[in-house]
Amino acid sequence: MLSFRRTHTCGDLNKKHDGSSVSLSGWVHRRRDHGGLIFIDLRDRFGLTQLVFDPHANPDMHAAAEKLRSEWVITVKGKVHPRIAGMENSKLSTGDIEIIVEEMDVLSKAKTPPFSISDEQVEVNEELRLKYRYLDIRRGDIADKLIKRHKAMMSTRKFLDSQNFSEITTPILGKSTPEGARDYLVPSRVHPGNFYALPQSPQIFKQLLMVAGMDRYFQIAQCFRDEDLRADRQPEFTQIDVEMSFGTPEDLLPIIEDLLKTIFKECNDIGISTPFKRLTHAFCMEKYGCDRPDLRFNMQLSNITEIAKRSSFTVFNDQIQQGGIVKALCVKGGADLSRRQIDEYTEFVGRFEIKGLAWMKYQDDALNSSIVKFFPEEVKKELIEATDASPGDLIFMIADLPNAVNQGLDHLRRKIARDRNLIDLKRLEFLWVTDFPLFNWDAEANRIQSEHHPFTSPNFEDIALMDTDPTKVRSLAYDVILNGYEIGGGSQRIHNSELQQKVFEALKLSPEELKSKFGFFLEALSYGTPPHLGIALGLDRILMILTETDNIRDVIAFPKTQKASDLMLESPSKVISAQLDELKLAISDPDYR
Repeated sequence: MLSFRRTHTCGDLNKKHDGSSVSLSGWVHRRRDHGGLIFIDLRDRFGLTQLVFDPHANPDMHAAAEKLRSEWVITVKGKVHPRIAGMENSKLSTGDIEIIVEEMDVLSKAKTPPFSISDEQVEVNEELRLKYRYLDIRRGDIADKLIKRHKAMMSTRKFLDSQNFSEITTPILGKSTPEGARDYLVPSRVHPGNFYALPQSPQIFKQLLMVAGMDRYFQIAQCFRDEDLRADRQPEFTQIDVEMSFGTPEDLLPIIEDLLKTIFKECNDIGISTPFKRLTHAFCMEKYGCDRPDLRFNMQLSNITEIAKRSSFTVFNDQIQQGGIVKALCVKGGADLSRRQIDEYTEFVGRFEIKGLAWMKYQDDALNSSIVKFFPEEVKKELIEATDASPGDLIFMIADLPNAVNQGLDHLRRKIARDRNLIDLKRLEFLWVTDFPLFNWDAEANRIQSEHHPFTSPNFEDIALMDTDPTKVRSLAYDVILNGYEIGGGSQRIHNSELQQKVFEALKLSPEELKSKFGFFLEALSYGTPPHLGIALGLDRILMILTETDNIRDVIAFPKTQKASDLMLESPSKVISAQLDELKLAISDPDYR
């Protein structure tokens, strides 16, 4: 066997290497037999190089090349030679040269792949790609995204190091605490009947590091949440976790802006303007229906509840009497929408349990619709003014409970923007959303819960409301949004044990629960805790935008499906009874084997 050690990669060689003896190793990308000469495109992670097997110069090598097949791993030795004039390939960095092969050895043969590796343009079912992820990565697109992921992580480490943040690894096996989503639990063999929890985030540990005096911490951390999945969510994900002492949001937010500025410049050579725009949570919910608005296009929502009250439209008035609201969305130039298209949008919002979508077209200086008869002229004028409608526009309206209205119009706004090509896909719109509520109401549990997590500090101006109306308490929390994605969130933390206790009590956590779940944490806070704050940035979502994909699985080496399964490993899977016995566990399903 020839030595498979390379003198160069398949992306290195050019005309300046003319006449050099080189060694290359890689995969057979394509084989072309021109009835004499055989051309092989050899591939590795760095590129492609064309190999030439000449039957006259080396008949043995030519005969060996006739047997080569796609994805075989080979090693070759030969001389660099310029390609014939007119036969250069400007798309390749090595396109001006070829290698005249003198020696070759087959290192590994390959079965016929389940899909083409050499043609990236061929559409392949995603489940098949995930089952053979190692082959999918070979195709190039995923590999390019993983390399960009590496660059983003290196940029992060260099930048935060320059700001005196220390990278510290925190445990994966921890304690189950209420943090919003379901924990992944790991049974303990040494302590039967007890469980570790995989971290939803390093939240408690990074706060404890502040108590420990580490001052500035960061970690590129693996996190786990057992929750329903979607295109931008995975059960295991990576976040850039940051915490600092003796600072306020006015100190931390500019650092994070500069970090993102560095990542986008070093990875995509894109300049970002700072400081980022800031909007309150209340404003975003009122004008966009969500706390992560996409600002690459306009179309703000208008609350027309008071205007609708002066109409005789029963649908609106009934909803208002039941505690609902009415909001409108003006689509500029939307009067060109056909009735069929409007019906499609009505069906679309129905997916979010919206019972109907009212509409009016502003044409010929008048509002036209089957429901305009319920609106007096003065009310129609107010509606036009409130929605900033102009001739040729269309006004959509939804009446329902506030959460339903906001969700429906948020999704409708985004869909219309996509359908009407209103989004500049190259534009980056960063935004800080601030002044989140500290608590929200959990109707199912019939009690309040933390909007983010129970360690978020309330706005000090609102502490008095903790006893009288806790749902009106604002927090010192902030999210960073990019093009409609929440790419990070954090807050000023509670550093006072009495205030932390007060928040736990508002959450109706009993003394037994407090001791069981947070006793160690409250104990730590009692030994002198500095004011501190932090943030976690979603690395996967940032990479989605950097690589221009809307599928989070494209930026993760070995992702899970939307049902949280690994098709390649066939995981999750059953385990043998001996393993369960060691853990003192039993499965209640009688069919379990």
